[in-house]
Amino acid sequence: MKDEITFARLPEIAPSEIMAHMSDPRVAEHMPLLTFQWDEAAVAKFVASKEECWNRDGLGHWAVLSNDRYVGWGGFQKEGDEWDYGLVLMPEAFGLGVRVSRKAIAFAIADERIPFVTFLLPPSRKNQSALDRIGAAFVGKVDYDGSTFLKYRLETP
Repeated sequence: MKDEITFARLPEIAPSEIMAHMSDPRVAEHMPLLTFQWDEAAVAKFVASKEECWNRDGLGHWAVLSNDRYVGWGGFQKEGDEWDYGLVLMPEAFGLGVRVSRKAIAFAIADERIPFVTFLLPPSRKNQSALDRIGAAFVGKVDYDGSTFLKYRLETP
């Protein structure tokens, strides 16, 4: 049976699930900005900041569900004039990344507010072939909060 991928809002997820997800060292491996311990206060601050994006921009990060079970979070966050896409899955759901991203990119293509999507990947992510396959172009290296990222851009005509 194929996993059904759906999106929900982060406040609908038990904080303990988010805390366990974000505390897994396999998740932190490719997240250079993850320099703190996740506890209840960190989860509350994280969820509040993502909800603020929804309030401010009308769009933000979702909880990602597979067959109604939380498997990660991702979506779009406005960075200046750009919509940046991010996805952070639980290790057991890493294989769902392409399917989740296809669904999210289809959303972006259908949304007139999003003329293009950017992606920031840490240099530790050696395989960017999925971005090549969808037509994302390498923009260059950028500094974000003191860490270097590889920036890609996908037009969403």
